[in-house]
Amino acid sequence: MQGSAIKAVLGPTNTGKTHLAIERMAAHSSGCMGFPLRLLAREVYDRVRAIKGDDAVALITGEERIEPKNARYMCCTVEAMPRDGASAAFVALDEAQLAADRERGHIFTDRLLNTRGREETMLLGSATLEPLVRELVPKAEISDRPRFSTLTYIGPRKLSRLPPRSAIVAFSAEQVYAVAEMLRRFRGGAAVVMGALSPETRNKQVALFQSGEVDYIVATDAIGMGLNLDVNHVAFAGLTKFDGMRMRRLLPAEMAQIAGRAGRHRRDGTFGTLAGTNKHGTPPELTEEEVYAIEEHRFAPLTHLYGREPEPRFDSLPVLISDLEAPPDDPALRLAPEAIDLATLKRLAVEPVAGDVRGHGAVRRFWEACSLPDFRQRGPDVHARFVARLWQDLAEGYIGADYVAARISELDNMSGDIDTLQGRIAAIRSWAYICQRPDWVLARDEMASRARAVEAKLSDALHARLTERFVNRRTAILMKSLGQDAGMLPIELSDSGEVSVEGEVLGHVEGLRFAVDPSARHEDRRMLLAAAEKALPKLLGEKAEALAASDMEEIELARGAIRWNGQELAKLEHRDGAVTPLLRPTREVTTLPEAARAKLMAALEAWLATKLEPLAPLEKMHHAASNPDAGSQARALLLNLIAGHGYVTREKAGIEHLPKEMRPFLRKIGVTFGALDIFAPALLKPAPRQLLHALGLDRRPLQEAMLPVIPDARKLPSGYRHTGSQAIRIDLAEKILRAAHESRAKAQAKDRKRKFVLDYSLPISIGLEEGNIARLLGNAGFRVQKAKPLAEGRFGPPRPDRWEWRPSRRKQERSKPAPPREGNAFAALADLVR
Repeated sequence: MQGSAIKAVLGPTNTGKTHLAIERMAAHSSGCMGFPLRLLAREVYDRVRAIKGDDAVALITGEERIEPKNARYMCCTVEAMPRDGASAAFVALDEAQLAADRERGHIFTDRLLNTRGREETMLLGSATLEPLVRELVPKAEISDRPRFSTLTYIGPRKLSRLPPRSAIVAFSAEQVYAVAEMLRRFRGGAAVVMGALSPETRNKQVALFQSGEVDYIVATDAIGMGLNLDVNHVAFAGLTKFDGMRMRRLLPAEMAQIAGRAGRHRRDGTFGTLAGTNKHGTPPELTEEEVYAIEEHRFAPLTHLYGREPEPRFDSLPVLISDLEAPPDDPALRLAPEAIDLATLKRLAVEPVAGDVRGHGAVRRFWEACSLPDFRQRGPDVHARFVARLWQDLAEGYIGADYVAARISELDNMSGDIDTLQGRIAAIRSWAYICQRPDWVLARDEMASRARAVEAKLSDALHARLTERFVNRRTAILMKSLGQDAGMLPIELSDSGEVSVEGEVLGHVEGLRFAVDPSARHEDRRMLLAAAEKALPKLLGEKAEALAASDMEEIELARGAIRWNGQELAKLEHRDGAVTPLLRPTREVTTLPEAARAKLMAALEAWLATKLEPLAPLEKMHHAASNPDAGSQARALLLNLIAGHGYVTREKAGIEHLPKEMRPFLRKIGVTFGALDIFAPALLKPAPRQLLHALGLDRRPLQEAMLPVIPDARKLPSGYRHTGSQAIRIDLAEKILRAAHESRAKAQAKDRKRKFVLDYSLPISIGLEEGNIARLLGNAGFRVQKAKPLAEGRFGPPRPDRWEWRPSRRKQERSKPAPPREGNAFAALADLVR
């Protein structure tokens, strides 16, 4: 175009070429810029919109069109870029060296040769493009821009030695996933960027890295195409890739395009290879020539670009195919390899579906359908079948809105794994592209809006799956913090006991014990424990001090230990039968800060002293047993009582040698001498029995309420004795026996006969059954003579049973009681129960 200045700004990455083009476009009344990726087009669209306002800027890609009525500036993907540059004053083509790409090169070549601005045209690209620009666009003014920062090769690095803010580049989805999985395990995770991701998902993954939430990003070579990242180091996980035809080693210029992502503006960057991921253990290696070329930005110039007829004839399908396969006239151009659109056209041209494609309009429309991008990347045959189905609908005019809405609705499903969601996103991108065509779909705007909404939802779901699989935010936070000062970790302890760092749960504190989050992987547990053990003592010390200052209502004695909400604080160590035990703090208490530990232990000892008050009678026995004035026989009896935890049977008590003058001394400290047992009544109440059980002193079964009578059992609870089918508390058994002796004494005071009548009201009121009353009394030497029933035909109250007391001869010989004092039955009773 007459008067239009053409400028070629060439150079390596990080030279500010795109920034310069934006400044030049903003200086013109209108402009149009073409980019290789929808992602880059969107990024520049947002920047220009911030300068010129929302109404002045349009975004046009194959899948999205934002076209304000009065838009004067346009950001496009190269395929969507108008060939005439939309008659704008300024036109720019970014990454122009992609004209040498086998798949898309012919489109870049066409824009490079034919798209011009009214006032200024700017070509942006690699320095390798310079000879061909001079040959193909001789009027272009070429300027070389140096890189703002330097690139330095630092050789191979293992994954564990990779510096933070690194990008790892792989050339297959399997390798990307494998590296990302290793980074998750050892470094807290990584963002993932692949060409198969939707632009929205890529944006979110890039934001994950840019925000610093993860320090690593794993990507395919898509990272080399204009993504602006805060990367300090680029590591190549491989140096070969499949280019659509064969596996080949990357060219030095391609390596530099990727390595150039390291460093930003004036900050220098480094590059190297990743060691330890190759199956044979040998990392990919860069040659000295390749390292020199990348560091010095010296590469072999491009020798040709790919071209294809940009304006073929649409007379018929054979003519169209012939024009698209015609080699370019210019010797600097080579015929582009068969791209997916031409491959689809040639496949369908011989199918019945193309039988009715005749005339200029139909052929053009058929070619536009064949030009649908293969977002799903399933190969020419699968893509051709999809296009054939699409053409069957287009041949009749428009695709119905109901049909399109149904296809979009089928893809509105957020379930599935990463690969499933990627497949749905690729499919919805196809429908988003279809819905952008004004002559293909009825209700275009509504359907396009629906497709974009579903794509956004799927992208969010895919981002969530990628983050869930490849990012362990908890590990990432700990790796950063532990590398500096673990003691400064911002650990928080909630009221519910949840331990967290910056919102990430490490585990829970139960009592004063830390338990790692059960959802943590096995390999993460050691790091979580290390972080917690270094940072928690202060918080746990504060918690312990708060417990010591409280009313300690949540503290309890159980199974020989002091427990707080079920967790042990101290074990009880008993000494020589003493009631008050020593407290042995658990490991969790011993690791507390010294001041907090001392306060807690003092509070526990005070609490325990109050708790042990019901055992004062047992403590008295212990002190009396250590008193030399008590005499050996009394001390022996007391030791038996202490060993029995408050009671002992007369047979085992060893009282036959106990001097009578010691009995008052023992009664004074609470000892009762019964007919069957010697016991301390105060220790048969519920509180002391429960305490003895909780302390671990009395390991016999416990009857918590110490009911008067309970069903008999093989293992009797402590404090009971057998009475047939029932068991009775020993102090109440003594009460019944004492009442029986009193009844005997009263009867004999009136009548010297040995037999007497007993009143059953007391044992029955206590709960003993009549048969079991006889069992109890029989154990104490009482014998019953059953009354004869009334003769037949006689009426009146039944005769009462008659009782007599006949202590066993063995008992008489053992106790040798003095003969009863004549005329004094109560004195006789006293002698019998001494």
